[in-house]
Amino acid sequence: MSESKFKFPTEVIDLPSKGLLYPKDNPLSSGKIEMKYMTAREEDILTNQNYIKNGTVIDELLKALIISKINYNDLITGDKNAIMIAARVLGYGKDYTFTYDEEEHVVDLSSLNTDEFNTDGIKQGINEFNFTLPNSKTEITYKLLTHGDDRKIESELKGLKRINKKASPELSTRLKHMITSVDGEADTKTVREFVDNYLLAMDSRALREHVRLTQPDVNLTFEIERPDGDVKEIDIPIGLNFFWPDVKI
Repeated sequence: MSESKFKFPTEVIDLPSKGLLYPKDNPLSSGKIEMKYMTAREEDILTNQNYIKNGTVIDELLKALIISKINYNDLITGDKNAIMIAARVLGYGKDYTFTYDEEEHVVDLSSLNTDEFNTDGIKQGINEFNFTLPNSKTEITYKLLTHGDDRKIESELKGLKRINKKASPELSTRLKHMITSVDGEADTKTVREFVDNYLLAMDSRALREHVRLTQPDVNLTFEIERPDGDVKEIDIPIGLNFFWPDVKI
């Protein structure tokens, strides 16, 4: 058979950010991304022991499925989550079965909602937001982290671990990469000194909660009814089995 007889079906996925946070010359500014359906080649990625060991297996899978000519490092977290959900639906269907508290649950992934993204005041291509810390009243600006930012954070944390194996500065390190200015001062030294010495725990928590509630993303929670009738909201567990329930690693 000639290669031309094989046509890969694709789907166009809407990004939660609507593309507004990417520069106009970035393909992601269209607010859409084209993906192909999973094939046996992509299943090989899911069982690649090197990818599994270094924690890059899901990223390598998504890179293989994306047809659009983008820089994967540019993707903000919420958009990457939407692509991940789409990849699972296109690969293995919308029903995802998982176990929580010794009970089996099934979630319809196609029914997951996109968190409402307030676009008021947003300028095309500018990933920066204003926030006043509620306790210190400090004016800051921050950005939504991208996959590229996450890689830099991981690299920095590994370096800190080599210096002090007991260190666990993940939260403060992420904040240092997220905050872009403090009272108008945008140099990296000022931001890092502020996070280390002046950012109150109450303000840190308020900022993180604000970002969680306002960033474009997919709502990855699931409601479970408990025996007493109460409803508990949990995070949908996502790991390698999310993509291939029968995979053996």
